[in-house]
Amino acid sequence: MKILLVEDDRDLQNTIRNFLVQEKYVVECASDRDEALDKIGVYDYDCVLLDIMLPGGSGLTVLEELKKMRKKESVLIISAKDSIDDKVAGLDLGADDYLAKPFHLAELNARIRSVIRRKQAGGDTCITIENLRLDPDKRTVYVDDKALSLNRKEFDLLYYFVVNPDRLIYKTALAESVWGDNIDQADSLDFIYSQVKNLRRKMKQAGAVPQVKAVYGFGYKLVTEERPSQASPEEGM
Repeated sequence: MKILLVEDDRDLQNTIRNFLVQEKYVVECASDRDEALDKIGVYDYDCVLLDIMLPGGSGLTVLEELKKMRKKESVLIISAKDSIDDKVAGLDLGADDYLAKPFHLAELNARIRSVIRRKQAGGDTCITIENLRLDPDKRTVYVDDKALSLNRKEFDLLYYFVVNPDRLIYKTALAESVWGDNIDQADSLDFIYSQVKNLRRKMKQAGAVPQVKAVYGFGYKLVTEERPSQASPEEGM
């Protein structure tokens, strides 16, 4: 799952980012309002952690922009301003929850999972496509109730595919979604190719009905394969 953390306090930003990375999130950061507006205009996120008091203007203007763009990101306001007016303004503009500073990181994690669960999965974080079931919270994948073993990057790639079924995903978008601001650390797009290749092989060997198909020259798409039908006695004669 991919998080945008909008926080101008560098020490707090680093603390939250390091914690969330340990919790297996992909985290990008913005330190002021304009940087946050730039990022939401270009990229998609599962959740935006948004401070209200930001250099360059109020974080509420970021909420307003998300609403104008009709984007589906869950938004959790994290702010030292704990007045009723701020809470009401944020919730009226589309925020999903409000957490006042200071807070425990474990509570922040629980709130993130809660808002994503409510918005994306109607109360259930698990995503099921045919005989494939993925649990983002536990980072587990099952095919026909049998566990499918994936490394961290393979899981992140599969998660991105299952929340974008039947959609052409460009290789650059895959790289950005999985590595975020650390995309330069990946060995260009060759590393994406090898990771997707391994993921496709594992899914096929496990008998998953959804399969990742290559679209030559562009990227990949998660499609649903038809199960092979059993031959009738007459057909087998």
